[in-house]
Amino acid sequence: MSPRSAGISARKHAVTSRKRTPGIPRDVRRIGVFGGTFDPIHLGHLRCAEEAREQLGLDHVLFIPAADPPHKPHRRIIPAHHRLAMVKLAAAGNPRFRVSSIEIERSGPSYTIDTLRSLRLRLGPAVQLTMLLGLDAFRDIGTWKEYRALFPLADVAVWGRPGETRNRSRGLLPVAARADFCYAKNQITLLHNTGTRIQFLTVTALDISASDIRSRLQRGRSVRYLLPSAVERYATREGLYRGRAVS
Repeated sequence: MSPRSAGISARKHAVTSRKRTPGIPRDVRRIGVFGGTFDPIHLGHLRCAEEAREQLGLDHVLFIPAADPPHKPHRRIIPAHHRLAMVKLAAAGNPRFRVSSIEIERSGPSYTIDTLRSLRLRLGPAVQLTMLLGLDAFRDIGTWKEYRALFPLADVAVWGRPGETRNRSRGLLPVAARADFCYAKNQITLLHNTGTRIQFLTVTALDISASDIRSRLQRGRSVRYLLPSAVERYATREGLYRGRAVS
């Protein structure tokens, strides 16, 4: 194959790979990656995603429901297709929100490292990825599969309530990963030796939890103003939580 033919082939492969990424326009350059169980997705998730998108200047936030969350092996979780349907309903009203079934389509446990590697392969190096995490999830990142390999693949944005993260960022990083970072004076941004970074955001404190919503639905109590109305209707219609043991 001639160099010119090889170049054309590579460009065609890049375009094809980009088209295989669900819901992502080809001109997008900054994407927030928001993974989770979303059992169910609620207004707290959506508000955090919206504030992170605005603060970071993201083109889109990509919601990725986990198929088999490895960190919740002992809890009964609503089947993935229902959680995916609820996330799609929740995201439908925001043109900056997108939903991917990448983890549901992949067999085995839903490890974040596998998802980021797949997204990086599909989207190419020109697209900047930012992994969006709550503070509690970030505290546990040292228990994740190949967690040190996450940082070269994407920036990380960690959100918390006012005062939770400011001046505490260094102590929140797993000890084994601290040598990979240099610390900005303001302690709100950590710079990785590959050029990516961890930022700490302050978001509106909405004290909403999925476990509380599951409990309310299980007991037939109101969840109005905790969930998007379309998600509430779907969960009620499908009987997703009524009568289930809540954990």
